[in-house]
Amino acid sequence: EYEIPTEDANLMLDNLCERPLIEKTRYKIALDGLTWEIDEFAGDNQGLIVAEVELQDENQQFEKPDWIGEEVSGDPRYFNSNLIKHPFMNW
Repeated sequence: EYEIPTEDANLMLDNLCERPLIEKTRYKIALDGLTWEIDEFAGDNQGLIVAEVELQDENQQFEKPDWIGEEVSGDPRYFNSNLIKHPFMNW
């Protein structure tokens, strides 16, 4: 991942992305040597908050913070491509 100029980003959004777009704000939280990415969704997915952590490997042990809910990694409803077609507000 890397930063791209705003003008290039807007051009890519206008020409390459499906509509409607997923609206979300991403927060990064460092905790116990791991970085959690917290996505707070807006628009048709308002109210949905998803947390993700990158591990060194799938067997890495870590303590799940109290503010983490159920595991949804394998649930296709949470994929961005599906949130466009079937937004959280319609669940």
